[in-house]
Amino acid sequence: MLTPRDNEQIHAKGIPLNTIEKQLLHFREGFPFIRLVRPATSGDGIISCTPEEKLSCINWFDTYSGKDKIVKFVPASGAASRMFKHLFEFLDSSDKDILMKDKSFNSVFYFLTHIEEFAFYDDLKVFLSQKGFDLNDLVEKPDAAPVIACLLNEDGLNYAGLPKALLLFHNYPEGPRAAVEEHLVEAAKYVRDSRNTASIHFTLSPEHTEKFNDRILHVLAGYEHSLEVKFDISYSIQKSSTDTLAVDEANLPFRNPDGSLLFRPAGHGALLQNLGDIDADIIFVKNIDNIVPDHLKGPTFEYKKLIGGYLMQARDRINNFLTKAEKGGLSAEELNETIVFAREMLMIPFPSGTETLNTAEKQSLLVSKLNRPVRVCGMVKNEGEPGGGPFWVLDDHGNESLQIVESSQVDMRNDQQKDILQSSTHFNPVDLVCSIRDYKGNKFKLQDFVDESTGLISLKSSGGKTLKAQELPGLWNGSMADWITVFVEVPIITFNPVKTVNDLLRKEHQ
Repeated sequence: MLTPRDNEQIHAKGIPLNTIEKQLLHFREGFPFIRLVRPATSGDGIISCTPEEKLSCINWFDTYSGKDKIVKFVPASGAASRMFKHLFEFLDSSDKDILMKDKSFNSVFYFLTHIEEFAFYDDLKVFLSQKGFDLNDLVEKPDAAPVIACLLNEDGLNYAGLPKALLLFHNYPEGPRAAVEEHLVEAAKYVRDSRNTASIHFTLSPEHTEKFNDRILHVLAGYEHSLEVKFDISYSIQKSSTDTLAVDEANLPFRNPDGSLLFRPAGHGALLQNLGDIDADIIFVKNIDNIVPDHLKGPTFEYKKLIGGYLMQARDRINNFLTKAEKGGLSAEELNETIVFAREMLMIPFPSGTETLNTAEKQSLLVSKLNRPVRVCGMVKNEGEPGGGPFWVLDDHGNESLQIVESSQVDMRNDQQKDILQSSTHFNPVDLVCSIRDYKGNKFKLQDFVDESTGLISLKSSGGKTLKAQELPGLWNGSMADWITVFVEVPIITFNPVKTVNDLLRKEHQ
């Protein structure tokens, strides 16, 4: 079904042919559902630190973090257009009067009548004035169409064409801040090293890099001066070799009008290579839109240090064990203590009969369990927010492990699985810290720890024709499935994403 021209196109993108074959197989056969055992809860998969444990982790981070190269990794390649879905629908509507009668929080009416509270208000007012509109008059009428058009379109602020990183999120007396600026302020607090340098890595789309660089150059000196820090800012582009082939409804390769194959970006799981390329000992991962103004940042700093300190303590003990194991110097007592540590601090289940193994067998088992990348993930109590959650799951070999699971991975036709999913007590705010080096200081090959069976297939369209798109295993789902995974409870104040523009009107963003 592939022509010589197809093979040339595939080769030019750097995609191995056997990868295309796997993708086509997944389209034909689908991905298997995750098998949930039970939700991870406090005391059973989620660690709820006592005040003493919390202080210990924070102190450990403050004391020893300067010895590590720490980087903050921020996926920021997505366009902001989805934030404005209800505004686009308003512009496309033929009966705008009906829509303006809705006065709920996520309505166009609420957006317009609270327009002064947005950080982009002054810029919007200037652009409208240049077009002959008075913003105050438009609010009083009310007439939302010119306001929305000016906000979203290219001849205005062009917010629909920008990444979230460059949108103005919060107001300050000295002026508004874009999302990317808030990440600079955060990084200065908890990824500053012994050389007083804070390192941040952003993933970007190619079309956004120039504007991103312009913004950074415009504000960098001011933040370095006010925060008394030197920033090391880097970015990368999602690799073309991670794109996935699209197919038609018959599972045959979807073709563009010129006969070429259609490839699509493969979701945030494609960023695993970007993550693995980073030269760092410790990597914090946080989404671009999960930020708050300065007066609410305190808990964020506190719990970043908590999960960072927890990771560092766990990693150091793992590395100490693996170093001793390589030298063959572990006693039976040390092996048993390591099993307790792995069970209680790392939440690693061990098969029945582990205690009866001889010394060599115990050591071999522990080495296989511990010689892996480590991630410590903050988990927030579920208050009805959408998104993945922490669960105990069963693999094909009958082994249980902790995983972050999305609802799309669960067979909702199975009442038992559906009940387990709905009984979840916590959800994933994408608040994690990672260690990707082994005990010898070498980087793990992260692709070796991916569960390839956890991708996602969805229906899309191109040129008016329906197609099937495939996403790689999610970055914090299947891409990290075989990592050592620890879930730590963090408070809801650390999770304040901006999914719609009206979310910027919530008290957490004011």
